[in-house]
Amino acid sequence: MMLEESFQRVWSGLEPIGRNPLTGGYDRFAWTSVDAELAEWFRGQAAERYMPVETDRNGNHWAWWGRPEPGAVVTGSHLDSVPGGGAFDGPLGIVSAFLAVDELRSRGAAPRHSIAVVRFADEEGARFGVPCIGSRLLTGALGADRARELIDSADVTLAEAVLAAGLDPGGLGRDERALANIGVFVELHVEQGRALLDVPAAVGLGAGIWPHGRWRYTFAGEANHAGTTRLADRHDPMLAFAATALAARQAAQRATAVATFGKVRVEPGAANGIASHVLAWLDVRAPADDSVEAVVAEASAAAQAAASHHGVSIEVVRESYTTAVHFDAELTDRIIGTLRARFGEVPVVPTAAGHDAGILAGAVPTAMLFVRNPTGVSHSPAEHATIADCAEGIRALGAVLEELAC
Repeated sequence: MMLEESFQRVWSGLEPIGRNPLTGGYDRFAWTSVDAELAEWFRGQAAERYMPVETDRNGNHWAWWGRPEPGAVVTGSHLDSVPGGGAFDGPLGIVSAFLAVDELRSRGAAPRHSIAVVRFADEEGARFGVPCIGSRLLTGALGADRARELIDSADVTLAEAVLAAGLDPGGLGRDERALANIGVFVELHVEQGRALLDVPAAVGLGAGIWPHGRWRYTFAGEANHAGTTRLADRHDPMLAFAATALAARQAAQRATAVATFGKVRVEPGAANGIASHVLAWLDVRAPADDSVEAVVAEASAAAQAAASHHGVSIEVVRESYTTAVHFDAELTDRIIGTLRARFGEVPVVPTAAGHDAGILAGAVPTAMLFVRNPTGVSHSPAEHATIADCAEGIRALGAVLEELAC
């Protein structure tokens, strides 16, 4: 069977899970029934390849070719999504990892180091607000006590969610055993941008990840009637939020950064009522840490001024932050040499998107491969990669695994 056909076969089994038939997007949230279905798909793919699966203390799944032991070459990604997300963000890396294993076996490769395919839990942070929860807990970048107290929009704590999914919330936290097994980690991902379109190339190598973080702004005002309350008598938190959103955009333009309020909760949420509270999450990314800090400082100052003007209170809480990531130079050079010898020149591209690889980079040698996205769009049903490019990504990943493990 040709690689393109193999990709279509495996992809078709994953494609329907969690898909919204009305939008074509995906709602795959951590520790839900859809997430359990995704876990079963992962286990099924591993079973087809006689790869035993382990679940670590933080809900990450590991499929092993060889014994779980130090020095393993690990690849994989995640299966969860943002609300209404695209098909390729995360899943492409896991499907490619399994098919790269197939490619090595078809060539009779005999790895000296074990190879593992990992599926990280809750990379997007769509349910509990903090991205890369599985890898953050694994490395200790997210404390177990704080993780257990995270709350979703239905006021379910993460501790309650993982318990309902069959995981012990008391066991969450840095996993020395799992970390010790990782010799190197290589994540393949669909590109979330247009750099490879400009080159053009089907596959690129990651240079690093911009620093980025999320901040929760809580504006507290006074609920009242939309029709009978005079404008002068209102304490409307929506007005303070609106001023903050505009200020964040202007600050980002000045700092050559990006700033986004993409999630907002309005309480009590009546069309004919003035809100009592507005909770809004600000995502800021920039080439340098000081630029991120400048945008947040300016947005927060605007929030304080607007809140005072409209008679509401404001609280700002940083929920997550990842400093600039520079992938392992020695590993990157080794991968460039391997890919250049087999495929010619491979472009090295930066990214402003966060990944589990960015979290692991602080603990183990890490690298990323990107597959061209012809739309340049991500976190949307328009996200795409052609079958031919996906196959090229699998070949590249297979070559990298062979170089590192065999």
